[in-house]
Amino acid sequence: MMPLELLIEMLGWIASVLIVGSYALNITGKLHASSKIYVLANIIGGVFFVVNTYFHKAYPSMFVNVVWVIIAIYMISKKKSNSKID
Repeated sequence: MMPLELLIEMLGWIASVLIVGSYALNITGKLHASSKIYVLANIIGGVFFVVNTYFHKAYPSMFVNVVWVIIAIYMISKKKSNSKID
């Protein structure tokens, strides 16, 4: 496996751990869905998945992850604007 391919595969596995791990922590009550860590794990995981799925030409999955990242960025920006009010 070439170095670039190895990096792409590592990003895919890291993305899996971040997204599934944060989801597992959320449904077990250990991490709230509105927490900064949860949202950041979803942003980073989503971006890594976008890179991985683009490399593998899995465009439908890439689209889902682009939307996933946009939603997570929206949520973190919404949280920042709400914290300015409080």
